[in-house]
Amino acid sequence: MKEKVLNKIKSTKLMAVVRAVYGEDAIKLAHALCEGGIDIIEMTFDQKDADCLNKTAEVIRLLKKEMGDKMIVGVGTALTVKQAQVAIDAGSEFVVSPDTNEEVIKLVHSAGVVSIPGALTPTEVMTAVRAGADMVKISPISAMGAGYIKALRGPINNVDFIVTGGVNEKNVGEFLSAGAVGAGVGGNLVSKTMIKEGRFDEITALAREYSKAVK
Repeated sequence: MKEKVLNKIKSTKLMAVVRAVYGEDAIKLAHALCEGGIDIIEMTFDQKDADCLNKTAEVIRLLKKEMGDKMIVGVGTALTVKQAQVAIDAGSEFVVSPDTNEEVIKLVHSAGVVSIPGALTPTEVMTAVRAGADMVKISPISAMGAGYIKALRGPINNVDFIVTGGVNEKNVGEFLSAGAVGAGVGGNLVSKTMIKEGRFDEITALAREYSKAVK
């Protein structure tokens, strides 16, 4: 399963990062993204919500059932071993974290699920890799720029980097050209206003723009 997910990330090059969207809205959003060419979705834990464990697990199960093989479904903002395990039990195909938590990485790795921890410095990157990370998320990339990815790729050219935090349809190509293999896109693509107002056709159109930008 790992190779399938890793290959999909590298070929699609984009993952939609979604927070606090559940139920029917999540289903409509997933279909809208797929129609626009983005078939990887990261449902993130909303850490300020005391019930985020149950809500996130439920939406992962819902999307897995609804989308089947049409979409890769993973979890984001997994800060603890418990959160990672709950997501994996719900069917998450990858686990993304904002930090380099070795215990979380080791758990995800031992479960045979794709591990994508967050890092910024070379030390954090290599700590994540040694713990079993399959890819490393560099974030927030907007604070560093595409040149930082190119600089990291100099000495650390054996690690696959995902970038998040400030990625949009205008700059995503720069990050990929600099050496990133993929990008996570949140509010610039998955607009809460559009979802609330049922403007899923506009999300599909945006997804198409991003898909064109990475080709």
